[in-house]
Amino acid sequence: MEHVIGSGFIVDSSGLVLTNSHVAFPRQSLIVGLEDGTSLSAKLVGADPIFDVAVLRIENPPKSALPALSLGDSDLVHVGGEAIAIGNPLGLDQTLTRGTVSAVNRVLPATFFSFQEPLIQIDTPINPGNSGGPLLNQCGEVIGITTAMVQDAQNIGFAIPSNLVKALLPSLLTKGHVIRPWLGFHGQPVDSDLEKLLRIPLVSGFLVEVVEPGSPAEKSGLKGGQLEMTIAGHELLLGGDIITKMNGFELNSADNVIAALEKVEVGSTVSLSVFRLGKDLEISYTVPERPLLPGDIAGQALSTSATSLRPLNSFGRALLPRQKLF
Repeated sequence: MEHVIGSGFIVDSSGLVLTNSHVAFPRQSLIVGLEDGTSLSAKLVGADPIFDVAVLRIENPPKSALPALSLGDSDLVHVGGEAIAIGNPLGLDQTLTRGTVSAVNRVLPATFFSFQEPLIQIDTPINPGNSGGPLLNQCGEVIGITTAMVQDAQNIGFAIPSNLVKALLPSLLTKGHVIRPWLGFHGQPVDSDLEKLLRIPLVSGFLVEVVEPGSPAEKSGLKGGQLEMTIAGHELLLGGDIITKMNGFELNSADNVIAALEKVEVGSTVSLSVFRLGKDLEISYTVPERPLLPGDIAGQALSTSATSLRPLNSFGRALLPRQKLF
């Protein structure tokens, strides 16, 4: 049997605990250790491997109310602000480290994370064992969940913003997972600058690089790329379809791509205008709910993740048996 010690924190006096998904999902059993040394069994209420957030519930909490932390407003976090991390680095429980916010809205390359969501970057020292612990501001409010560090750097860590966690909580509590539409393809926008750089006939739109096996995109005939290229540091997988419109929206900029995606819902029909080998095509299909994919679970065990932890809160901790996006 393999065990992992992780960090976490109580957000409701009835015994709700927040931590990272890569700490708690999927696990055979979960045990939460409180500050006074009490060990209590817990169950997984909900988890989202994509954004790396999980909710646990202590099954037989003490009769007295547990101390709970409150989630603050991560939109108010600014560079230079104080950041305090509490966790169990290397099994040293109830450890507090202090530093500053070194960047906000930091989007990491896919080599670091399986999702492209803006994170809070901190120089607060974190180590294996801190994953899932709270990142606090000077008022003692949780502004993020500590999730990863860059191993070969000095004090470069990342936290999931508290406002993202707030947005996920309702679905995690009621459904156990986050409902997302599944388009089934990945890629990047093609703009005029990229067209000039490549010096080959292209159109502005969204370049399809990868089509997920078994997805509605694959079943509808959408084509991904085959030719890997790196030009001036820009990595591309060429040869796939270029989507010029989605449900009538011109996909000629990153902002337009985001705006079009925000309108896609489970059960709706997506209509794509596609440029392929000099020809214009129309492809449409019904959008299902995105299932849990093999890469979601594998992507949890990131080389950069601060795993090996013990959930802790204000001030509880938990011993946890271890174990992009369209």
